[in-house]
Amino acid sequence: MPTRSHRPKGQLLAIGGHEQRDSTESSADFILERFVQELPDQHTVVVIPTAAEEPEEAGRQYVGPLTKLGVKHVEILHIQSREQANSAEAQELINRANGVLLTGGDQLRLTARLGGTELLRRLTERYHDEPLVIAGTSAGAAALSTPMIYQGRNDAGFVKDEIHITTGLQLLRDVAIDTHFIARGRIVRMAQIIATNPGCLGLGLEEDTAVLVSRGRELEVIGNGMVVVLDGRDCTGNTLADIQPGEVFSIRDLRVHLLARGERFTLPE
Repeated sequence: MPTRSHRPKGQLLAIGGHEQRDSTESSADFILERFVQELPDQHTVVVIPTAAEEPEEAGRQYVGPLTKLGVKHVEILHIQSREQANSAEAQELINRANGVLLTGGDQLRLTARLGGTELLRRLTERYHDEPLVIAGTSAGAAALSTPMIYQGRNDAGFVKDEIHITTGLQLLRDVAIDTHFIARGRIVRMAQIIATNPGCLGLGLEEDTAVLVSRGRELEVIGNGMVVVLDGRDCTGNTLADIQPGEVFSIRDLRVHLLARGERFTLPE
């Protein structure tokens, strides 16, 4: 993929999981409704449930809510092999989409089946060159970024090498996204990711909470919970390079931002 100098014309919507799928009076901010509002045209949304253990059911869960919000056609794109991801049929459906939604599940299923395929190439092109909106929830959100966390217990992260990362779909670079962040106590495991590369920012998304990313770096918090931003650019040091696997790590002067609905944050260049 050639280097692109301009800002992406599309938007990313990274959702922390367990988002409400029907608006209620108690819902201060309905994430799926905002997703539909941001679409350049409400004609076609493609749901990709590749990450899900039961993709048929995962895809169906979004048909009713999105249709109710005004989307004319909700298409389910089942990608269970790299051959399917390279097919002309998959590319044609992506070409028709005004929005794409990646469901939850296991983010490794997404990267293993989509990484380096024609589907991902076309999705990336359209995100950069057209006002396409790409949403991901839970595993679908974690896969949007580079690096991508793919293994590590909720209570893990205190010791070196407990957390594993790989390359995500690379739509949002130099940002690590973790989901269900407060409910599952994942701040320490994110801190270890930032300690491995302090130039990378960490975005911890709580459930029913999301960030809408415009122009590749302008973030707006939406939903009903909190987003935690971990910034290690000004840290004065950490011990990861000096300790052995299995030993507890330290990091000093890690900056933490707690952002609620309506807050905005600009990613560094």
